[in-house]
Amino acid sequence: MSEKIKAKGEKEVKIKSHEDLNVWKDSINLVTRIYKLTKDFPKTELYGLTNQIRRSAVSIPSNIAEGSGRKSKKEYLQFLYVSLGSIAELDTQLLIASNLGYLTNEEIRAELLTIKKMLIGLIHSLERKE
Repeated sequence: MSEKIKAKGEKEVKIKSHEDLNVWKDSINLVTRIYKLTKDFPKTELYGLTNQIRRSAVSIPSNIAEGSGRKSKKEYLQFLYVSLGSIAELDTQLLIASNLGYLTNEEIRAELLTIKKMLIGLIHSLERKE
């Protein structure tokens, strides 16, 4: 689906694929950071929290990409909302990992918040075009 997207205060940009979206690019970078952070989690968490955190992180750009490949704007928005849900899930899991002492890096949660804001901006931009 090719869309013209305009963020608040910016000029309109033609988006040809999900790979043109900064929110998708940033979420791919987030996944890479998540994998690096979780590689040092205890081995007992490999099939628990480590796996859940990675799956939630991967879900964010994956749903952005899948939604952009759908035929209708309604379907695209549905997948973007799923990505938002994955952000909330990942944020919760990162907080649990922090409480357990597996990580202390608040920067990753700040990065997640930035991606959330970008995703909400994309959703609002698409909803305005209805």
